[in-house]
Amino acid sequence: MTALHIETSGQGSDLVLLHGWAMHSGIWGSVRDSLAQRFRLHLVDLPGHGLSPMCEPGTLEHLTGIVADILPQNCMLGGWSLGGQVAMQLALCQPERIEKLILISTTPCFAWQNDWTFGMDRKLLQLFLENLKLNYSTTINRFLTLQMSGDRDAGKILPQLRKSFFQRAEPDPAALEKGLKILQHSDLRGCIGDIRQPVLIMHGDNDVITNPAAADWMHRQLPQSQYVKFEHCGHAPFLSYPEQFVAHLNDFRTNS
Repeated sequence: MTALHIETSGQGSDLVLLHGWAMHSGIWGSVRDSLAQRFRLHLVDLPGHGLSPMCEPGTLEHLTGIVADILPQNCMLGGWSLGGQVAMQLALCQPERIEKLILISTTPCFAWQNDWTFGMDRKLLQLFLENLKLNYSTTINRFLTLQMSGDRDAGKILPQLRKSFFQRAEPDPAALEKGLKILQHSDLRGCIGDIRQPVLIMHGDNDVITNPAAADWMHRQLPQSQYVKFEHCGHAPFLSYPEQFVAHLNDFRTNS
């Protein structure tokens, strides 16, 4: 069993947040203190990221099982990007543990398919993996820049994002590779309608990593969902709109 690194602070309803591919829990720094004033906040480093050790085999199902072991009962669970897919899978297989679900800049299917034009080309994902092996620092910096693409405050937020990312050790190369394979092959479209918890969907309208049309699609499929679209915003609304992000989570806790 992999011992996940978790940073817990605050008091109140339990809120667990899962970061995206190649990132770590420090990415929530801009909203951490505000959220801890309203929730008992649990920030998790996924296996092979941040301060959590790598695990095998690193599939979506295995990641889900590891995170399930640390979930508080009746918690709110939020996931950003790849973390959102883990959160969706948890909501499906551990429904009794999760009271409410927050999906941040994520999609049920990252890769393009004939019947899913909202995804990214699989070859581009593979090329990204190959470039990581050749020049990690340059490739990650390009990825961080891509996350801020289309954001009106990119010039201010991108240095903050880079500083946060490089505060911890590089992710395990095997974790990066396995995470990309999850992005290439996972497809939750067929079962997403079985999610019965109240869901809050939050997405930037200029996100170039996860198409906003995927968020629109999820909103139509999920029977108890709310959808917040942030204007002039890229892939990280909690960095671009930290106060609004926290306010929406707080409203979701009390009003849904």
